[in-house]
Amino acid sequence: MTSTPYTVSDVMTTKVVAVTPTAQFKEIAAAMAQWKVTALPVVEGEGRVVGVVSEADLLPKEEFHAHRPGMIEQMRRLGATAKAGSMQADELMTAPAVTVHADATLPQAARLMADRRIKRLPVVDADGALKGIVSRADLLKVFLRPDDELAEEIRREVVRRLFPLSHSEVEVEVSHGVATLTGRVRDGDLIPVAARLARAVEGVVSVHCLLVGEPPS
Repeated sequence: MTSTPYTVSDVMTTKVVAVTPTAQFKEIAAAMAQWKVTALPVVEGEGRVVGVVSEADLLPKEEFHAHRPGMIEQMRRLGATAKAGSMQADELMTAPAVTVHADATLPQAARLMADRRIKRLPVVDADGALKGIVSRADLLKVFLRPDDELAEEIRREVVRRLFPLSHSEVEVEVSHGVATLTGRVRDGDLIPVAARLARAVEGVVSVHCLLVGEPPS
């Protein structure tokens, strides 16, 4: 009933810094510093994402720079000690990369980040080619929508559609992302539905539904 949900394409960054599998350690570190990012997609061929290299992948070299790990530590931390001796992206990167498509909804992307415990996702097309990147901060952009814009969407997509005969009796106010619905409607059974749909509007933080139904005649 509500308008089309926001997708990754609405919030992703399309200007993405990436490296090739043969990029050297210092080249990767320099790119991160220059562009102020903590991870870089690794691409080959015509932009197909084959992995992601992050600060966490580079840190073992610094961690083990001053001391050589003992045999027990090497066995316990095989991945880290291997990366400490690596020199280029295809040896350092995490692969396969966790990616997302541009038409994924924001909740889908957020769930993927949470499940995989990552802060950003390369956005790829059907062939796996890099099209952008989406971060946790990007997913929060919808909460910057103006209050009046949110209120208008709730009136248009929720109130007017659910209550075509009594929508004029409903007031919708939004303050700091919190929507308040007040008034009297003819079909009281639809009040919980109105609250749920208003809460589903992208950018709404919370909903106070104070609607009441008309008493039975």
